[in-house]
Amino acid sequence: MKFFVDTADIDDIKEMAETGLLDGVTTNPSLIAKSGRDFMEVTKEICGLVDGPVSAEVVALDHDTMMREAESLRKIADNVCIKVPLTIDGLKTCKALTSDGTMVNVTLCFSANQALLAAKAGATFISPFVGRHDDNGFDGMELIRDIRLIYDNYLFDTEILVASVRHATHVLESAKIGADVATMPPAVIRGLFKHVLTEKGIEGFLKDWKTTGQSIPGV
Repeated sequence: MKFFVDTADIDDIKEMAETGLLDGVTTNPSLIAKSGRDFMEVTKEICGLVDGPVSAEVVALDHDTMMREAESLRKIADNVCIKVPLTIDGLKTCKALTSDGTMVNVTLCFSANQALLAAKAGATFISPFVGRHDDNGFDGMELIRDIRLIYDNYLFDTEILVASVRHATHVLESAKIGADVATMPPAVIRGLFKHVLTEKGIEGFLKDWKTTGQSIPGV
């Protein structure tokens, strides 16, 4: 499963990229606003930090304006992935862009029927929001299972990009189901490294090593 980081914070993206585990980045208007920086400037900088897709979202709601915004965004870098909402105009824009070879991430997916429509429109990625789904009394993981089943039934190429990931269990369950990508806040990625037994093991090794009075040559 690919790991994307869901942020517009340059320092966090650099840190995640240095692990060698980062496959892409997702942003949205809210994350860009939180960064306090110019939208085009920060998107260009992010594209230079990772080789994989960087989702940059249009803010228009009508097809014609979405297309004009997408034209500006895809000039930023070759790895820009245009992010559009799951609406009729959004999917119309998706079809036009992917037919022209542009990557498209269809966002704000909350049902398997919506995911089916996005795949038929040629979406590169579909972004079901599992955390928000859970918040509203639904089962986010069940949504991922339904989408996986439908996509496998019809051999759709659209990748399932699990979004609104809140914790490590969301990541684990997504991987078990067979989701293609999980996009996570930096804190969730950092949390994947942690386990109490790992920490205790390191503590024990260091304690035992200290008793030897030795050191690694050259350090």
